[in-house]
Amino acid sequence: MDKDSKASKMDRILAQQRTYVAERERGYREKALKLYPWICGRCTREFTRTNLRELTVHHRDHNHDNNPSDGSNWELLCIYCHDEEHTKFVDFIRYGDAEQKDISPATFSPFADLKEKMKKGP
Repeated sequence: MDKDSKASKMDRILAQQRTYVAERERGYREKALKLYPWICGRCTREFTRTNLRELTVHHRDHNHDNNPSDGSNWELLCIYCHDEEHTKFVDFIRYGDAEQKDISPATFSPFADLKEKMKKGP
């Protein structure tokens, strides 16, 4: 397969993916906008038709294919709060639960004997 045909195949695949995502999003977004008031669920910013594009649908379980018709997996968030929710989720995956009570404190103290080391000199 030559380079041009690989590129055109990739372009086709990406175009199909963009179309699929746009259609799926349009479906649940329209439903969510009918179910819920146009207010960000975090910062309570209110939206009108002029700035409605800045109000997004957040999937509470982070699964974009879980779209129950009652909207129980959705919440409307402004683009800023939506970004923050995804950042928190990525941090949770990466670092675990920040509210764990059994996190042991660090035991290494790099400056514990600094005074003695300063007295000794280089």
